[in-house]
Amino acid sequence: MDEQDAIADLEQRLARYSPEHYPMQHATAQFHLGGLLTGAGRLHDAAVALAIASRLFDPERLPVEHAKALNALGAAHRLGGDLQRADAAFGRAAALFSDAGLSLERGAVLYNRGLVCRDRRDDAAAVGYFSQARDLLDPASAPAEAAAAARELGSSLLTTGQQDTAIEVLESALRLAADAGDHASRGATANLLGLCHLAADRPADAVEAFQDASASHPRSIRPGEYAMAKANLALGYEQLAAHEHAWLAAAQALGTPGSPEPVRVQAGELLARLGPREGALLAVLDLEPERRWPALVREDLARWVDADPVERRAAAGAWVDGQVRRRASAVELTEVWLGGLLELPPESMIAIVRATLEALAERDSGTSESFRAVVARAVVRFHVPQWMRLTETFNAVATELGQEASWA
Repeated sequence: MDEQDAIADLEQRLARYSPEHYPMQHATAQFHLGGLLTGAGRLHDAAVALAIASRLFDPERLPVEHAKALNALGAAHRLGGDLQRADAAFGRAAALFSDAGLSLERGAVLYNRGLVCRDRRDDAAAVGYFSQARDLLDPASAPAEAAAAARELGSSLLTTGQQDTAIEVLESALRLAADAGDHASRGATANLLGLCHLAADRPADAVEAFQDASASHPRSIRPGEYAMAKANLALGYEQLAAHEHAWLAAAQALGTPGSPEPVRVQAGELLARLGPREGALLAVLDLEPERRWPALVREDLARWVDADPVERRAAAGAWVDGQVRRRASAVELTEVWLGGLLELPPESMIAIVRATLEALAERDSGTSESFRAVVARAVVRFHVPQWMRLTETFNAVATELGQEASWA
């Protein structure tokens, strides 16, 4: 059952169970409806449903159910921008959970109060609430929630200038997120940890954290978060004077479709400071151990795919030129590059092969022959089906471009 069907089912249930004759059934349906409406972004309707649920769950007879409805109501008010009503609802819910001895539930409400303070830009108060929430949320019982409380505490500590304490808290939050298997939380926490290290003038530690953040945010799943981590990674590398690494990370941030505007501005400014470096990928591979080559090439090929044809041809041309110059490692590099092509969807692989052959046509015969010879030596390292797919793709694109189809 999808979200809309579930909402319709609950609305039908509300019609069957009037609040006068079936108050508990009606309240339960309103509570669940409010949660679904909040998730659907229908915040006013959600608040109406949850207000009814909280009223029908009598605080004297059903204090826990009343508190749960208030917590959900506060969340709807907060998302709708009504921070005063949100905080009031969370405050009443926290007191009821405290009276009932429910530490986890009280911790969740205090976490929400911290978010309200964050929205009000009262980070000192947010630190207090997030700290209480972290103490109440047992990692063994609620690992994801405990990780979130520690993460937001670290974020508020950073905002209030307490970098060293923030680093300690965020390192614990990172472990909790990893234990919970929550990759999105881990990425968000690692990004914050990197910012703390940058603020504390520890660029090497920042780079390590931002690498973790980008790895935790797959480009195809959370592109905005991936781009943010890459743009911040570029800043860390820039502080280390690792300019090729910085250029590549910033280019990957800027080349991610759907990246937030502040990320695009930050990455664009860094690229402008460093100047053109189209050969950055190979320059980075020169400095990295061979075991890291496949991941580095794979990430940049994704950037090529999303680039416009002119940029894609420039990147392919830089690869051709760099591969030919690196005689000692040319075959190994080309094997990794061809392996990256094989991992792409067919249309993306064809786009990069086309850009490569177009760039190759602009080179002199010596460069073209050298590149072809290295590809021929590298392609035979693959299993026959992969070898055939590569050669067939190169030959098909060459024929399309009016070039000699002699890729064997």
